[in-house]
Amino acid sequence: MNTGRRQRVIDEVEAAGWIESGMTVAIGQPTPMALVRQIIRRGLKDLTVVDAGFSLDLLIAAGCVRKVVSYYAGGGFGSPVGPSFRRAAERGEIEVWECEEGILCAGLQAAAQALPFLPWRGGVGTSLSQVNPDLKVFKDPISGETLIAVPPIKPDITILHAAHADAYGNVQHLGGPGWIDLFMYRAADRVIVQVDQVVSNEQVRSDPWKTTIAAADAIVRAPYGAHPFYSRGYHVQDNEHLKLYSDAANRAAAGDSKALQEYLDRYCRGPATHADYLEIIGIKRLLTLFEY
Repeated sequence: MNTGRRQRVIDEVEAAGWIESGMTVAIGQPTPMALVRQIIRRGLKDLTVVDAGFSLDLLIAAGCVRKVVSYYAGGGFGSPVGPSFRRAAERGEIEVWECEEGILCAGLQAAAQALPFLPWRGGVGTSLSQVNPDLKVFKDPISGETLIAVPPIKPDITILHAAHADAYGNVQHLGGPGWIDLFMYRAADRVIVQVDQVVSNEQVRSDPWKTTIAAADAIVRAPYGAHPFYSRGYHVQDNEHLKLYSDAANRAAAGDSKALQEYLDRYCRGPATHADYLEIIGIKRLLTLFEY
């Protein structure tokens, strides 16, 4: 009988192959962009995406999204709302599940605990339950307090980025995980974590209290895999690149989609692997982002 531990390191192509059109995918912060680009490269459709900000807007621009579950769809760089998100929502091309951060976490926690709902105070007395009919106002049978019942938000797969992990799926974030990441991890059927570095099990065991996720279903080694976002302990955010997308998406929202399609072709659909993407970004640019 084989009693050895199962190694969980796979490449980005195999990992992205776990995701199929029509699934619900939760995406952590900082964004695992190497995996997001693989989703776009594969041409997946009709996804329900639990995400926020740039990567959400990018997936919408690429035509991958049917439904959005998000507490924040900001665009940055002078765009209070992501341009691709706004355009698709106004045209009715995507369904928007309205929520705020507390409601999102309550829904993810309900899924993690296999509960039909969890109560939440945020949004009581507002029109939120009218905008999102899945949120039900009810009276607490014990105290009589008015609360909102939040149904489970159940991802088929959660994809995250972290600093490092060992080959057995034990993940350690530097400086702590993105604060919703652990809710997404607990709620999902399967979890893929891309990391800047795969380290030895001995290194993980030398400081076990830093382990934030134990036994992730898959680990993907992807140095600079969060680019153009930051990765704590490895590199800072590439605001120049983020603005490149923002400008192209804003032009597309105004009716000129050429620059946006060129962006998607050059940085998402064109490079076959994450390594090919990094070659396009260039070593000189990447070195300017080195943090420590």
